[in-house]
Amino acid sequence: MAKSIYDVAQETGLSVSTVSRALNGYSDVSAKTRARVVEAAERLGYVPNTSAKNLSSKNKKKCGFTHLRAFGRGPV
Repeated sequence: MAKSIYDVAQETGLSVSTVSRALNGYSDVSAKTRARVVEAAERLGYVPNTSAKNLSSKNKKKCGFTHLRAFGRGPV
C-alpha cells in the first residue's frame, strides 16, 4: 500500500504540516528538518497524492467546454 504524508509524519515525529512544508520547499523549514523528512519519505517510498495536491492548490488546472448543439443553438 502506498505510504502517505501521515506515515512520513509519524516516522519522523513531526506534524503533517511540517512534513508538507518541508516537501514543498518552504523557507521556514530548516535544512536539517528538510533532510530528515526527505530521507524518511524516500525510505518509505512516499509518493505525493496528486488528487489531494490538486484539491488544495490555488492554481486550479481545469478546462471546461460547452457544446452549443446540446442546448439547441448550434448548427444541425
